[in-house]
Amino acid sequence: MTNPTPQHHPVDLHSEYLRADLFLAVDQPVEAARVLVPLVEAEPANEAALELLARSYFRSAQLTRAEETLTRLVELAPANGWARRALARTLERQSRSLEAVPHHRVADALGVA
Repeated sequence: MTNPTPQHHPVDLHSEYLRADLFLAVDQPVEAARVLVPLVEAEPANEAALELLARSYFRSAQLTRAEETLTRLVELAPANGWARRALARTLERQSRSLEAVPHHRVADALGVA
């Protein structure tokens, strides 16, 4: 008699997203980012996951990572006004106000507060 091979269940990406969202809601952005990185690696075009990862990085002051993530999001969805505004604010927090201006303009044109 042989031992049955353990079955490896794929990570439930939606559950991981919800778990990361909860970490962010309870002000644990570093934990949220830790959960989201493999999710984004598994689904690199998942805009919701990229947005949540960017929020996590921004809230934990990981500004270089936030900028990289927001840049990817803007490339995937150029008309995402939230991403444009967040990228502008991330650049401003890095004392790069001139680079932020075009992103603020696009966000303004899209009607994002």
